[in-house]
Amino acid sequence: MVGMPVDIGGQRYALFAERNVPSLYNGFWQQLFTVFLGFLLLFILLFLIGRPWRHREGFNIYISAIRRMSKGDFSVSIQLPKQMRGEFSELAHSINDMAAELSQMEQMRQTFISNVSHEIQSPLTSIRGFARVLQQSKLEEEQRQHYASIIETESVRLSRLSDNLLKLTTLEADQQPMRMKPFRLDQQLRSTILACEPQWTEKDLLMDVNLDEEVTYSGDEELLSQVWTNVLANSMKFTPEGGSISVEVKRTSGGASVCISDNGLGISEEDLPHIFERFFKADKARSRMAGGSGLGLSIVKRIVEMHGGTVAASSKPGSGTTITVLLPDAAAKQQ
Repeated sequence: MVGMPVDIGGQRYALFAERNVPSLYNGFWQQLFTVFLGFLLLFILLFLIGRPWRHREGFNIYISAIRRMSKGDFSVSIQLPKQMRGEFSELAHSINDMAAELSQMEQMRQTFISNVSHEIQSPLTSIRGFARVLQQSKLEEEQRQHYASIIETESVRLSRLSDNLLKLTTLEADQQPMRMKPFRLDQQLRSTILACEPQWTEKDLLMDVNLDEEVTYSGDEELLSQVWTNVLANSMKFTPEGGSISVEVKRTSGGASVCISDNGLGISEEDLPHIFERFFKADKARSRMAGGSGLGLSIVKRIVEMHGGTVAASSKPGSGTTITVLLPDAAAKQQ
């Protein structure tokens, strides 16, 4: 309250002005809500700012692992701290899986390079050695012709290896165009067997041929011809003189099956799962003498897979080997 004197018409009066003081509790809940909201926003802001720092150790683990893989070290394995779970754990598992797959691919690459180098070096060594011998002037004509024939054989072997490598690389890179068309599978097997007649007649092999009539299949005729040629070549190569080879073609509910069996040397149980791998040779010494490169069955498997089919082998040492190819029809391949 404020008072002051006032003169009006010669009379003195007193003027008072009064104002009620506002209560401290007026609008209390609104003020409290405002303060609470402010503290909540401040907490969220501090949480968002502080979260990267709390996970900085985990991010450093990821960055270190990726840098090691970029330098060719695929032995990395991320072990996360206990406080990092959820999406961080999934990311760690993904990086570990990627490192394991890259490590396997690197091992396969090194094995492939080693095998190629070995297969190329062997004929080159023979060619170089016999070429030096031919330079001698005191050689008899018969010896000269013998050494020249060895050089020619090794050159053919080297050329075949180069062709098979190029063929397999093209097939695995899906660069081989597929010319699909219907053709008579039974006639193709019959023609392939007749084309190999010089080989099986030279070793006096009995060819037991059992072909269903009019087995029509839709596929790449040229590529499948390579399959039968490679399988038959292996059978004739490792079947002793006077042995037998069986070729059977049947229609199936899902397409066609081709079974080629021999009573040759056979393959051991530990080698059997690996015969479709590149450069694998169950009997390395015998395969080298026969001129094999270990790529024929790898090409067979890739061509069959391109047609959506499967190829399997069964064998026992001394009892021969059976190669079975199952080819699906067009409807099965689309499914």
